[in-house]
Amino acid sequence: MNYAQAACQALAEAMRADPRVVVLGEDVGRGGIFGQYRGLQQEFGAARVIDTPISEATIVGAAVGMALTGLRPVVEMRVVDFALCAIDEIVNQAAKNRYMFGGQGRVPLVARLPIGIWSASAAQHSQSLEAWFAHIPGLVVVAPSTPADNYALLAAAIACGDPVIYMEHKELWAFEGEVPPLHTVVLGKAHVVRPGTGLTLVTWSKLVHAALAAAEQASKHDVSVEVIDLRSIWPWDRDLVLASVARTGRLLVAHEAVQAAGFGAEVAATVAEELGVPVRRVGAPRIPVGYSRTLEDMARVSADRLLQALLQFAKSGAHRRSMA
Repeated sequence: MNYAQAACQALAEAMRADPRVVVLGEDVGRGGIFGQYRGLQQEFGAARVIDTPISEATIVGAAVGMALTGLRPVVEMRVVDFALCAIDEIVNQAAKNRYMFGGQGRVPLVARLPIGIWSASAAQHSQSLEAWFAHIPGLVVVAPSTPADNYALLAAAIACGDPVIYMEHKELWAFEGEVPPLHTVVLGKAHVVRPGTGLTLVTWSKLVHAALAAAEQASKHDVSVEVIDLRSIWPWDRDLVLASVARTGRLLVAHEAVQAAGFGAEVAATVAEELGVPVRRVGAPRIPVGYSRTLEDMARVSADRLLQALLQFAKSGAHRRSMA
């Protein structure tokens, strides 16, 4: 099935199993703009799949209230760019309630905030803001890259007792892949999607697929790349990443988000502090995503760009060994 269908199936199963799970957002009644809610209002009714006014602050504010009174709302923001209209409700209300009231209140909501460049959609519909939300104590941040993980991680997010910022990629909805029956993933656990020995490449979301393509091409240049899909941005799987880099001796972190202050810096700094090995980052330039294809491509992190970074990194390591 595709990425959108996998998420829809996970949500339907959660709603059948638990009457407290509800959905609210714009256009969810007609299936969502990507088909990620298709058929749900017909099965569960308008009282559980709730079409809302065009007001992100209202949507998230209502969901926080629902969660505090025992429901498990799944909130549709259409794209992460629009969630900025609800930043107070997410950051100051959902994220902090459990701490500020000593655990008396819990906010088990899932906010679906699709990230990434959306072709020909320009600067206000193409952002990757996972680092913003990873910075906020109290939030769990998730970024699935495959249909299987979109199914399993959404199920895990709905079951989580804390607010989850759930970041699907805008250009992955039609991406197809196998979804094993009863597939499960634990929040905070990364996945080695390609074993390797010469260098560790850590990434997430849509860029996992570019990373795999780049690693395959690098193998033809005798560069063995281990690719790790982080899957959860916060908490992130420090143990798996550190174990991998301890074996390979080098780390490259890549993300579609702007490189400056991106979450890759957190991963790179942690590895450098813990292991003292060479680290590199690849991210987007600090520019708005342009509307024209030429400008848009300048902001993309492509498989070719990743390959170039991998080969240069490998070459620099070989040069240091020869000098030694």
